[in-house]
Formats: sequence, structure tokens, C-alpha cells
Amino acid sequence: MHKAGFVNIIGNPNVGKSTLMNALVGERLSIITSKAQTTRHRIMGIVNGDDFQIVFSDTPGIIKPAYELQESMMDFVKSAFDDADLLIYMVEIGETSLKDEALFRKIKSTKIPVLLLINKIDQSDQETLEKQVEFWQSQLPDAEVYPISALEGFQVNVVLDRIVELLPESPPFFPKDQLTDKPERFFVNEIIREKILLNYKKEIPYAVEIETESFDESDKIIRIRSVIMVERDTQKGIIIGHKGSALKKVGIQSRKDMEAFFGKQVHLELFVKVNKNWRSDSRQLKRFGYSK
Repeated sequence: MHKAGFVNIIGNPNVGKSTLMNALVGERLSIITSKAQTTRHRIMGIVNGDDFQIVFSDTPGIIKPAYELQESMMDFVKSAFDDADLLIYMVEIGETSLKDEALFRKIKSTKIPVLLLINKIDQSDQETLEKQVEFWQSQLPDAEVYPISALEGFQVNVVLDRIVELLPESPPFFPKDQLTDKPERFFVNEIIREKILLNYKKEIPYAVEIETESFDESDKIIRIRSVIMVERDTQKGIIIGHKGSALKKVGIQSRKDMEAFFGKQVHLELFVKVNKNWRSDSRQLKRFGYSK
């Protein structure tokens, strides 16, 4: 008997969804920073066993959209209900609500099995944790509640075992050696975007999109040419920095991560271009993979 299913992870920003996804898959597929809205796309990670296949989806954190890019991000979250065989609703210690009430009502009424994971319990005490478990069990009586620490790996294997138990009988959806549904260029873009999130402040990281124009792989080296899109000329200057120092730093950090990810030498060229108001331009959003 073979089991397979789609397990979709949703929650507010900064609850640790990407950390959990990477812990479950055993690979660093989703970028992780302390900033909100790090995840923009729905990223799939595939876990295979001898008699099962789990297709995890890490979705953007739930927010109230302020512009068209964020509306597209929330469409990825809403689509998580469409194909899920199991839903992971992730909260952190101290949280008592979801930023979208309609989505919370949808979770309450869904017939899909729901695992509610209370993350970051390593930052809490026993009394607070017990109150949180009691609170969430009262809010979602049909859900199974698991306190976890995605960062420390606490209870992650317990959750994984329970997911396997709940999977429906099915042949695998993807080849058994496939790790994700995303192409190489997607991970190049995400690695560069992560470094921008880590190295720049305020609005800059949110005004940035990455486009990889070429990805040429040979036996020993991958040659990559990527463009960092910004919305204004002033942002371009900040990204480049004094005599190109800031851009050089992003390039060095990105190349090191890419070499670890792809397992071979990488030559990376980075350029910066202004693409005015791309976050509110439906044509540009479609080009970057955010179309509805």
C-alpha cells in the first residue's frame, strides 16, 4: 500500500513556517529571515519514503494586502485549501488570532484534517504553553494540537509520523528523486532575495524582485547572470552602495549559498535595474510568476 498527499502550511508572518518546511524536507528550500513577508510564492518540498510521498507547500504569511503583489501572495494562501489532503495551521507562543478572519472561519469549517502546531515553545515556560494548548483546542476542537520548536527540531519527527499516518492511499504525484516543483532559477532568485532581506533595511527588500536571465551549467561550474529589479532610482543607488560595495557583499554571500545548494562552483554576475512600480503592475507581476 502506497500513500501520498498534499500537506499545506499556513499561518501569520514570522511564525516559522519556512523553518518548519526546511526541517520536514531536510533541505533549505524556503528562505528564512526575521523580516515579515519573506515567503512570496507557494514553494513545494517533496519528502519520499518507501511507501509514501508527502508534498509540502510553504505559503506566504497571512497579511491584509496593501498593493497588488500582496493580493497575489494571498491568492497563494487561499489556493492552499484547493488541493490539500492535510492542513498545517502554524501559530507561535502568544498568538491568539489569524490576520484574516474569513480564512480562520474556513479553517474551522474545513473537512480536511488540521494539525495545529504551536511553534517556538523553546521561548516559553510550561504554564504559558499549557494555557496556549488549552486555548487553541477550544478555538479549533477538531484540530490536533502539537507544541513544537521547528528551529530546535523538537517534535518535528512526531508531526512527520502523524502526517504519514493521515495520508490517503495514492500513487506518488512526482518522481521519487524529485525534491521540489521549482526550477533552478527560482532558487537562485530566492537566495539573492534572502541576502537583500538580510543586508538592507526599511522598504528596500520589499521593493525588490530578482530575475535570472541566464543559468548555464557545465560539469564543473554554473555561470549565472541575475538582475535585481527595484522601483526607483534612489533604491538602485542604495542596492549598489558606495563604489559597488553593498552589491558586491550580496554577490559574495549569494554565491557561497548557491555553491552549497548546487554542489559545484558558481560564477555569479549581478546587475541592478529600475522597473517602476512593478509591485502594482499586473503585467509585471504575471511575468514574475505572481499572476492569479
